Amino acid sequence: MQSNESVTTVAYLAKDATRLLKKLIATPSFSKEEEETAELIQTFLESKGVTTHQFLNNIWAKNKYFNPDKPTILLNSHHDTVKPNKAYTLPPFEPIEKDSKLYGLGSNDAGGCLVSLMAVFLHFYQQENLAYNLIMAATAEEEISGSNGVEILLPRLPKIDCGIVGEPTLMNMALAEKGLLVIDCTAQGKPGHAAREEGDNAILKAMKDIEWFTQYRFEKVSDLLGPVKMSVTVIQTDNKQHNVVPAQCQFVVDIRVNELYTFEEILAVIQQNIQSQFQPRSCRLRSTSIAMEHPLIQAGLSLGRTCYGSPTTSDKALMPFPTLKMGPGDSARSHSADEFIFTDEITNGIALYIELLNKVLLPVSEKKQPVKQ
Repeated sequence: MQSNESVTTVAYLAKDATRLLKKLIATPSFSKEEEETAELIQTFLESKGVTTHQFLNNIWAKNKYFNPDKPTILLNSHHDTVKPNKAYTLPPFEPIEKDSKLYGLGSNDAGGCLVSLMAVFLHFYQQENLAYNLIMAATAEEEISGSNGVEILLPRLPKIDCGIVGEPTLMNMALAEKGLLVIDCTAQGKPGHAAREEGDNAILKAMKDIEWFTQYRFEKVSDLLGPVKMSVTVIQTDNKQHNVVPAQCQFVVDIRVNELYTFEEILAVIQQNIQSQFQPRSCRLRSTSIAMEHPLIQAGLSLGRTCYGSPTTSDKALMPFPTLKMGPGDSARSHSADEFIFTDEITNGIALYIELLNKVLLPVSEKKQPVKQ
């Protein structure tokens, strides 16, 4: 049970965090256009006496008594948003508080998580005898899996032992994420006149491969993430004329990969089974998982948090150390019209994050690397 003092502290932190979230909602921050929210975040932290660092549109800070001999936990969430969809009935950049909800673009994904983690960082910032270090990183370009977000920032940070990635999970623990592999496929045929028995129709060749993608099932099914899922999402030809048999047909396959397969294994199976030429767009967003035995997970279990595997990707995919995805809000609201977060989700999220970090016991880190600023 929390003491009256700790309840008061959390309430103050939540009030401050909600004020910041309202400012963030009111400031457009589409991916690659996060300059103004980066400035807001930096100003907020520095107003609390925190020394901050900036690289591109990424803001980060270390706890006051950072000790390179201690292990380090990264607290991370993003401040970019998608663009509002046409179904909005409320102004997306106007923070509206009504019926215990705070409406606005980015309120749920992932503004509530971001301001909650910042509040938690401030709670621990001046404590001298922490068992570990904390680094807070508010990063850019998460919504487009961009290269100028957390991926470009990580090499400039001290060595990280593990991390908490703030994404809306109802404060339950997403232990694993499916990887995202997108491939561009091209079926080759020969052009010909549609009125005669000429050419080799590339659409028909593509259809055979599309049928394979639709019907094939990879054998290994994850307890956390389920099966590998392949979806054909785009198709087009190089032909704009109705009377010409197309020589090429391009299609795109979205593949969600569980933690039991590498991308290379997936691509090898595809190579053996389709006739179309194909090329992966990127192999960056690989599937990830964190062990049940990890101190972050054990701390969460002791607080009654449940575990699951997430079908969505996040910056967790770009982190080469164990990470837990966990945050206030609900993933089902992300990218929806009239996006919102319950204000008490922020309060409860801050309290649970603090309890979690108070229970974490990390082994002492062995290898260090210098900070690059």
